[in-house]
Amino acid sequence: MTAPATAAATTHPSPLEAGLADHLPHWHEVYRDLHAHPELGFAEHRTAATVAAELRGAGSGWEVTEGVGGTGVVAVLRNGEGPVVLLRADMDALPVQEDTGLDYASTEPGRMHSCGHDVHVTCLLGACRQLAAHPDAWRGTVVAVFQPAEETGQGARAVLADGLLERFPRPEVCLGQHVGPFPAGLVVTRPGPLMAAADSLRVTLHGAGGHASTPQFCVDPLVLAATIILRLQTFAARQAPYAPATIVTAGALHSGTAANIIPHTAELLLSLRTFDPEAREEAFEAIGRIIRTEAEGFGTPRPPEITAYDPFPLTVNDPAATGRVVAAAEAAGAPTHLLPAPFAASEDFGALGAAAGCPSVFWHFGGAAHERFAADDIDALRRGVLPPGLAANHSPHYAPDPAPTLPAGIRTLLAAAGEWLAPGGA
Repeated sequence: MTAPATAAATTHPSPLEAGLADHLPHWHEVYRDLHAHPELGFAEHRTAATVAAELRGAGSGWEVTEGVGGTGVVAVLRNGEGPVVLLRADMDALPVQEDTGLDYASTEPGRMHSCGHDVHVTCLLGACRQLAAHPDAWRGTVVAVFQPAEETGQGARAVLADGLLERFPRPEVCLGQHVGPFPAGLVVTRPGPLMAAADSLRVTLHGAGGHASTPQFCVDPLVLAATIILRLQTFAARQAPYAPATIVTAGALHSGTAANIIPHTAELLLSLRTFDPEAREEAFEAIGRIIRTEAEGFGTPRPPEITAYDPFPLTVNDPAATGRVVAAAEAAGAPTHLLPAPFAASEDFGALGAAAGCPSVFWHFGGAAHERFAADDIDALRRGVLPPGLAANHSPHYAPDPAPTLPAGIRTLLAAAGEWLAPGGA
């Protein structure tokens, strides 16, 4: 992974980019507005209204449908015979209190665009405007999906259940992107598995509560929960036989009301990340076995209850289509980096291509100004270490630099889509 000294320049300007620079001030304003008004999954009403208004502006030709999958927006632009290309952006924010100090920081207490979905929406809107403005530069049909509720893993399933593939043209390829904390303009992806499958598990442990002074009369669910957490870490570190390794994280433990009371129950929330369907099945079996065995050893009055929820599919890039996207990005002047292994983060984008039975490609693109990186910072990024002062997604301090990021994101979408939409590009 290397950082260019300056923002990536377009080496082969596409006709689709003509006039983009004139509209960048508008897209900066749209981005600032979206960032200041974050909305959680399936509550993206204001965001969806903004998206629909932008798409309908200036007689664009986009056929706009609101309320898909609850709060999603789907827009279709037809431009003669040719491939159907689906472009997707997610819209939801996170329950995070922003701490960036930006003058356009969130106005909603406890809510923040700390994963960059406001960038995704703005970039796709910018690409949509360019496609509508230059019909002579491409042929085919574009389906732009502004998806709700990615953060819970429910949004893609919701738009599919609401007839995405039946009500709108069926795609021949699905394309999507995600901003991240590396140099603006850089495109990061890989063929095959790109992002982990993820599952959340809710574990209810039943103990026998009582006075803190007489633990011998009780079955302490807090001690049981602590034992289970340590055992699960041992499983992930020593027993999971796959590479990349299975990841099990305890994200929450809820129990008790006072220091001198041993509670009756404890609730443990777990996150499981896997990179292979067999690894996922074996991890589920092992987690359940460990929890039940520890509970039995503690002599709990009732067996534990284990419920899985909010699943994310494995994100898998079609190798041939990924090669085309990478080649198109490089031809447009964007440096690219092919990952040696998948990210452990998760996405629900892959559900769209899987349901449509078509290739899909997802990539990450840089969202930080180049001057924030020194040469050794790039080496640190390879090792998973962020440069000083740079926050990662989901942090209350995460803030992409819009000046270099927005045009880079728009151009990358146009380059990737143009690989299929250019005359003869199917």
